[in-house]
Amino acid sequence: MAGKTRTALVTGSAGFIGYHVAARLLADGFNVVGFDGMTDYYDVTLKQRRHQMLSQSPNFTPVEGLLETDGLVMHLMEQHKPDIVVHLAAQAGVRWSIENPRAYVDANLIGAFNVLEAVRAHPCDHLLMASTSSIYGANTEMPYQETHKVDTQMSFYAATKKANEAMAHSYSHLYDMPVTMFRFFTVYGPWGRPDMALFKFTKAILEGSPIDVYNHGDMSRDFTYIDDLVEGIRLLIDTPPQRPEGKVEDGDSLSPVAAWRAVNIGNGEPVQLMAFIEAIEAATGREAKKNFMDMQPGDVPATWAAADLLKGLTGYEPSTDVRTGVARFVKWYRDYYQV
Repeated sequence: MAGKTRTALVTGSAGFIGYHVAARLLADGFNVVGFDGMTDYYDVTLKQRRHQMLSQSPNFTPVEGLLETDGLVMHLMEQHKPDIVVHLAAQAGVRWSIENPRAYVDANLIGAFNVLEAVRAHPCDHLLMASTSSIYGANTEMPYQETHKVDTQMSFYAATKKANEAMAHSYSHLYDMPVTMFRFFTVYGPWGRPDMALFKFTKAILEGSPIDVYNHGDMSRDFTYIDDLVEGIRLLIDTPPQRPEGKVEDGDSLSPVAAWRAVNIGNGEPVQLMAFIEAIEAATGREAKKNFMDMQPGDVPATWAAADLLKGLTGYEPSTDVRTGVARFVKWYRDYYQV
């Protein structure tokens, strides 16, 4: 007898990462319930188009609503009884969190609490939740390892994600919930977010407008291509943590008292901002007009993921180089906006 079709609840399914994760799970034969708030933080038509693409599959069920709405996630868990929950919905963005912190309380704190409560009431095989590389904050020891202390967040966005990790850990300990937290590192690629540098730079360069280059270009990021990220998530779905019975292995972020683990998903290779801009110039065939500026509040000069734990758990390590990934994004951008 064939195994039953697994069901996944993906929150933030009309978002950049959520869309790609949902599409991958559909391709792998899952039933996917896609939950999204369609908030207007950026162009809603882009989100609607992503959901339209997913809705071409008969195994996709779109649900529109806000995480912070009392009882809504609980109802979804009760109705669909998913085997897997991938919680990606959040109010994103470091800079916006300086201007509008309340949005982060609602979506990232109350929203995550509602997800945890729903999974507690209707247990699933594995809850996977998005965290961020921003959680490493003022840490200067590189590459960032999951076992490093993460107590010096420099933006309220990062602080809400640190809170999510702590909230999920307590639920995992108290209610035996297997939880994996992903720490994402500057994800980019087709269908990307308009508030991210790659999208903004590509748009400006093709329009002949100047781009704002922060910290006078002296920054580096561990740019992670979307397909690499999705592959990491897909493999981790089938690698739920288990509460340890003895000593936790060195380098593993597994909690000593819970089935909880944090995992970096990054390319493991920082790229200088100016080299990233050069990759966009190469892909567009145009030179950028650069407006050099000081560092933005809440930002960090560098990120760099240690990718050893992901590889140890799944055998996988991201490998798409920036020039290849950027060229794919620029091609998508030109096709989508008919530039």
